[in-house]
Amino acid sequence: MIKHFFSNSAGIFVSRILGFLRDLLIASHLGASVWSDIFVIAFKLPNLFRRLFGEGAFSQAFLPHLVKARKKGLFIASTLVSFTLIMLVLSSLVMLFAPLFTMLLAGGFDEETIALAVPLVRINFWYLILIFLVTLFASLLQYKSHFATSAFSTALLNISMIAALLLAQDKKASEAVYYLSYGVVAGGALQVILHIFMLYRLHLLPLIALGLKALAKGKRSEHKGFWSSFGAGVLGSSSAQLSDFISSFIASFLMAGSISYLYYANRIFQLPLALFAIALSTAIFPKISKQIKAQNEQGAKILLSKGFYFLLALLLAASLGGIILAKPIIFILFERGEFGRANTLECAFALQMTLVGLLPFGLYKLFSLWLYAKMKQKLAAKISIISLILNMILSLVLFRLGAAGLALAGSLSGYFIFFASIYYFGVLEFAKILKSFKLILLLGANALFAVLLWLALPYIESFLGI
Repeated sequence: MIKHFFSNSAGIFVSRILGFLRDLLIASHLGASVWSDIFVIAFKLPNLFRRLFGEGAFSQAFLPHLVKARKKGLFIASTLVSFTLIMLVLSSLVMLFAPLFTMLLAGGFDEETIALAVPLVRINFWYLILIFLVTLFASLLQYKSHFATSAFSTALLNISMIAALLLAQDKKASEAVYYLSYGVVAGGALQVILHIFMLYRLHLLPLIALGLKALAKGKRSEHKGFWSSFGAGVLGSSSAQLSDFISSFIASFLMAGSISYLYYANRIFQLPLALFAIALSTAIFPKISKQIKAQNEQGAKILLSKGFYFLLALLLAASLGGIILAKPIIFILFERGEFGRANTLECAFALQMTLVGLLPFGLYKLFSLWLYAKMKQKLAAKISIISLILNMILSLVLFRLGAAGLALAGSLSGYFIFFASIYYFGVLEFAKILKSFKLILLLGANALFAVLLWLALPYIESFLGI
């Protein structure tokens, strides 16, 4: 578990560092303006599907069924063809009705701003079909306990976007957003190529080829339960992502830059979430699925217990550190060029409220594995739907606080899905995990860490000249 976690985490760390460099260049070139808001909206829709597929519904439905499938090649080929057709149809609909989709994403944009955003929405959406292929291929590599390729491949997207920004260095913001959008599509293509190469190295391409030949001869794969698991998993895995969409939609009615503040804050939030929670969950999910299939629930609970303390230590430290150091973090990363001091203060407040939800969302990633491994995607979907309704209500109540209020609404909904997952995992089982001297040591160490950071904060800000 630890080996695969570090393999995942190292790749994610490299990718996120490049992602921060990318966002630094975007902030410097576009600032927190209408052009940055437009690009964020255009990139948000395919990025939502990337998170749903890459970090949620697809892999959580696909892997348990792949483990059970007798004709694995046929199951893989059937899934590949079915989803590729679905992605092509969906992409075509977005091409035809891009203004409508843009309005759904940002209802507060006026007609002129929507017209500016539509071409970018069309370009960025082609990333979706590419990232689906990456997700399917990554799931096959995970089945073979190979995680490094998928973890490092996201770096190719960031490298491509950075290259696009450098090429657009002397261009106006209105032109630079087009360079960025084509960079997104190029990055997706590079990720697909890398995964195909690794499938070839691990001798998995012949399995896919055999499945495609069998499919062409009219044979049908056993998909019993897969589609219902996937459909429910989409809702069950989507709480954080759809909450982000709700926040962006409401933020489009606020002052210019609000969407960008939420985007930059969420980008920082995603670093520890991906580096720790997603990396660990991805590494142990195949193992938990196999333990459940072998009817060894105790072995699966031991994995969850180890993962809980590991994540609690890392996520709690990251939450406290990020909340206390929010202003210096935003200052260092983004305050330059078109991004000024007022932008830093607004964005830092949004970051603090976003990080309030890091711990529950991260721990939910872990304990939701129990539901998915036991094929309870429909239950996870119900939890997610209630969480989304709660987020919408809280967003409407707190939006007067600006971007920070919307960020806080999303964070509070995270506590609901975490406690709900614990309820269905078993409160008594969770209490057994908590009955450990490690918990006292861990909480004490983090409390000391927070106090030291708080005392050091004035000196840090003085050194940085904030």
